[in-house]
Amino acid sequence: MSGNQQDRPPFPPFTRETATQKVRMAEDAWNTRDPEKVSLAYTIDSTWRNRSEFFSGREAIVQFLRRKWAKELDYRLIKELWAFDGARIAVRFAYEWHDDSGSWFRSYGNENWEFDEHGLMRRRIASINDLPIQESNRRYRWPLGHRPDNHPGLSALEL
Repeated sequence: MSGNQQDRPPFPPFTRETATQKVRMAEDAWNTRDPEKVSLAYTIDSTWRNRSEFFSGREAIVQFLRRKWAKELDYRLIKELWAFDGARIAVRFAYEWHDDSGSWFRSYGNENWEFDEHGLMRRRIASINDLPIQESNRRYRWPLGHRPDNHPGLSALEL
């Protein structure tokens, strides 16, 4: 491997256990809100569709995530495995955030992921919808960062 990439286990082909592990690892990374750290899970030339944006490469990923988390404040995310096959994983997710005026949202979405043999994501396709919510309707109230292991997931929260 080049000096810019390293192995990111677990590797495809995925089992239910390793796919679930990969999903939680992604959730944990995104909950750091650290664009540089998050970008290391993707290939150097990873291609993305996020909502209506299309881009490729780690630097574009970093720039996208910086813009995202400058707008989506107090971001907390839960991801859940939907399906897997070989080097692909499908995920559903929901995250809560507020804008700079204090308006809260819950964003729901689905992602399709494809990995290379080193466990790096080479393709990410995300479809996302935002729902305005009242602050009192928030379901994600853990301290910023890692979702506690005893916090319910999406299915348990009926999201």
